[in-house]
Amino acid sequence: MGAIKVHEFTSLDGVIDAPTWTFDYGFDPKMGEAIAASMEGCRGILLGRTTYEMFEPSWSQRTVEDDPGAPFFNDTTKYVVTATLTTATWRNSQILGPYDADAVRRLKNEVDGDLYVSGSGTLVRALLADGLVDELHLFVYPLTRGTGPRLFPEDAAPQKLSLATSESYDNGVVYLAYRPEA
Repeated sequence: MGAIKVHEFTSLDGVIDAPTWTFDYGFDPKMGEAIAASMEGCRGILLGRTTYEMFEPSWSQRTVEDDPGAPFFNDTTKYVVTATLTTATWRNSQILGPYDADAVRRLKNEVDGDLYVSGSGTLVRALLADGLVDELHLFVYPLTRGTGPRLFPEDAAPQKLSLATSESYDNGVVYLAYRPEA
């Protein structure tokens, strides 16, 4: 059985909306190394519809010369959780249908490796609520947003996590990787 590894950019107050607010901080190369390390062993990408629709136009046109992550995003099978899309337009994509925790559990068993999740806030909140996230990789930016979708909504059940690793970068971003406590 593979693991589900979630990667999120978040503000100090937990907002995880479309991270255009991260642009002012630049992208420290060490952040790329941490993201690449979290992708190791991943043989599938699990995405919600909104993130899939945001990623497809930009990633599908990128090559390794544009971004070293392009082959991973283009060549790895993408599994899209959606109640509205019926057809996948990005190569190597499969529509899973609406969120179903049991279907995700089956997928974890079927994929020969781990599943990588980026963004996909609605999906991630459901995965967290159902105890399906094995690794939570957070890049915390030194700002507050005030309003916006949060990683953990107010009504989320309490959870205990263990810090697996942490790192800080010259741009002020802090990387925190957590695993659920056993």
